[in-house]
Amino acid sequence: MKYYHNPRCSKSRQSLAILEEAGAEIEIVRYLDNPPTQKELTSIIQKLGIKPYDLIRRNEAIFKEKYKGKDLTDSQWIKAMVEHPKLIERPILVTGNKAIIGRPPEKILSIL
Repeated sequence: MKYYHNPRCSKSRQSLAILEEAGAEIEIVRYLDNPPTQKELTSIIQKLGIKPYDLIRRNEAIFKEKYKGKDLTDSQWIKAMVEHPKLIERPILVTGNKAIIGRPPEKILSIL
């Protein structure tokens, strides 16, 4: 399992604690330091079963400055997230062909 984590995010830390408590074996990816590629992010979005725009953090300053009110294609939104990983909602747990966003943190348990 891959866990896309931002240690500065309380929800991400809470979800990680839940996973550790459950004894889950995970690979932690600090996605701000090591952003997913366009291909990886496309795969994650498919596993989440959502549109790329639904993975965007719309309260981030970079969104408000560069993207608010814009009508981009799915691939353009993915490219924006790859270029600005702060835009990616977190945390995300990926296992096999499934993924889930840990909001609220307890939601992460649903795919263990």
